[in-house]
Amino acid sequence: MITLYENLRTIVYAPFYLADKRQFWSDRGLDVNIRLSPDPVETAEGLLAGRADISWGGPMRVMLHHERDPKCPLVAFGQIVARDPFILIGREPNINFQFKELQGKRLAIAYEVPTPWMTFQDDLKRAGVDPDSLEIAPNAPMHTNPARLTNGEIDVAQVLEPYASAAVAAGHAHIWHRFASRGDIGYTSFYTTRQYMEKHPQTCATLIAGIEPALLAIANEPALEIASELAELFPDVPHPVLTNAIAG
Repeated sequence: MITLYENLRTIVYAPFYLADKRQFWSDRGLDVNIRLSPDPVETAEGLLAGRADISWGGPMRVMLHHERDPKCPLVAFGQIVARDPFILIGREPNINFQFKELQGKRLAIAYEVPTPWMTFQDDLKRAGVDPDSLEIAPNAPMHTNPARLTNGEIDVAQVLEPYASAAVAAGHAHIWHRFASRGDIGYTSFYTTRQYMEKHPQTCATLIAGIEPALLAIANEPALEIASELAELFPDVPHPVLTNAIAG
């Protein structure tokens, strides 16, 4: 059995959940025990301390560890989520959004994990906008940002699904920008220690093999059916919202 750390609970990780639900790993002889990490920082720290064998999450976390310690044993493998899943939402419709329009607005960024804001800053610079010129609102948990938007505390928020779809469905927000339009990047992968990978190369290969049919299912099967399978993982998310989040 391997202990696989779930970085955090989000519909963005649907391929991992589906691989487990449909037994794509166990059918290949791999016994996987998924444990929810108490915090994204602990995901990497837990691997280093031996509290988990493998995790999934952003390769950026691995790179940050290597930046602090060039001898860090963490290694990423397998590209699973290949598009940036974050979304900008605002109170008013803005179908022709441009990054320069963020100047003068109170922007809430996703601070819980490092990749969203780092890649967002690159987008801004490419669009000729200095990130330091923007008014960044005080950090708050991402799930509170739709309410902050409704209450007028902020003007724009960077959020994951299902928060975007839920806010839109409630009539409290509009989609301004999908960062997925940036194109393919290595957004989410598996990662482990170099020692573990060298000792268990087949385990790592089997994890990737089990993800492949899950990715194909999400690409080709109705979102309504996928949402039904994963609904118990998101008991507080209305089924139409979950379906829309998966379809998006």
